[in-house]
Amino acid sequence: MNKDLTIGSPGKSLIMFTIPLFISVMFQQMYNIADSVIAGKFAGEDALAAIGASYPITMIFMAVAVGCQIGCSVVISKHFGSGNMQMTKTCISTSLIAGTVLSVVLTVVGVLFSGLFMQWVQTPENIFDDGCLYLMIYTGGFVFLFLYNVVTGIFNSLGDSKTPLYLLIGSSVGNVILDCILIIPLKMGVAGAAWATFAAQGAACILALFLLFRRVKSMQIKGGKLFSGSELLEISKVAVPSVLQQSFISVGNLFIQYMVNGFGSSAIVAGYSAAIKLNTFAITCFTTIGNGMSSFTAQNIGANKPERIKQGFRSVLLFSLATALVFFLLFFILNQQLLSLFMNEDSSQLALDTGTQFLRIVAPFYFVVCLKLLCDGVLRGSESMGCFMAATFTDLILRVVLAAILSNAMNDVVGIWYSWPGAWAVATVMSVAFYKSGIWTKKLKARSAVNAGIEEELAEIKEKIEQIDSISAGSDSETE
Repeated sequence: MNKDLTIGSPGKSLIMFTIPLFISVMFQQMYNIADSVIAGKFAGEDALAAIGASYPITMIFMAVAVGCQIGCSVVISKHFGSGNMQMTKTCISTSLIAGTVLSVVLTVVGVLFSGLFMQWVQTPENIFDDGCLYLMIYTGGFVFLFLYNVVTGIFNSLGDSKTPLYLLIGSSVGNVILDCILIIPLKMGVAGAAWATFAAQGAACILALFLLFRRVKSMQIKGGKLFSGSELLEISKVAVPSVLQQSFISVGNLFIQYMVNGFGSSAIVAGYSAAIKLNTFAITCFTTIGNGMSSFTAQNIGANKPERIKQGFRSVLLFSLATALVFFLLFFILNQQLLSLFMNEDSSQLALDTGTQFLRIVAPFYFVVCLKLLCDGVLRGSESMGCFMAATFTDLILRVVLAAILSNAMNDVVGIWYSWPGAWAVATVMSVAFYKSGIWTKKLKARSAVNAGIEEELAEIKEKIEQIDSISAGSDSETE
């Protein structure tokens, strides 16, 4: 169901729009951490470390899927919104065909080069085989993950956000159930975690494709091409920059994982793997609020209501800070209890101490990063992509540079942890400065100028019509 964010109370409408997005995030994150929690608890510390070591590599594959999902969704939305149903159908089939080909290629690359990828991140020898096995099975099912993302993007472009949510809930629950079966009673360890993800993604993909084909058939669209090179080009124009942005973030995390692995301790890797999953959960929630802000900004810029954007920003900032407070208290006070969910009684104290240290250093700065992501939401929603990318890339580049400098200077992994607050602080200053500068209103001003020009032209036309009517009236009186 579509939602108009240009009417009603700005704060209330924005928060009510954001809350359903949180539900999706909760299940998505449960999907992502289930392997690590159950594997670490019942298969041991090395299993947790092996899955964690492959995580940055799997995120690069995920970046490609998410970027292509955005490209498909934007282009299909444009045609569907304009009422061009033939082109909508053509774009849907083009997306599925191109997506299948690309995902098969990437699946083959992932399976064949899993060992090489794990070598690139300096995976410790004692967890190398398990990490490689997990990555091989995960990428073996990448074709399902990729097509599932494309299909959910198509559903969203058709104005249906409920079907993707239901599919995500089902896939997440199924993944957890399979983890419990394959890892606990069947004792398949890392392989069990990987096959559980493979099966859950496969089932979700097949069901999503079935529902999509039935939906398109019910629309009774006549005509349309099976494949269009020009539409694939249009999709690529949006997808490629999105893939690059997502990949840049993943590559940054890959360098961080490389440095963590370089300390040569599976306990440190396991502790970091558990902590980074919790940290990702928090950051994803803040990002979701920013995404809601993007949609709110885009709609209100289209409606020429800049004041609603500022009012909504102030209201949702309090909501975002409250969310940051919850995560800060959880991670700063209950860090050991949360980290223990990923570990069993045989896990070393070093793993627990590593995760605790990371969370205690990073969590206080959630109040900073949530402000950055909210400002980024306005920039992205107003299509101020230059400013948005500048702040995003500064965060990632600075984090990697600081991690390398501080870990070498301190000769301790804790130096890597301090790179998060440092990068967040600098990038937040940039994002806030961009927001305060009002650069995000440039499209609004341009539209206002165009509207003013149109109104001026209409006034001139009206004046000429009145003059013609006056001359015509004078001619009629003379004739009489």
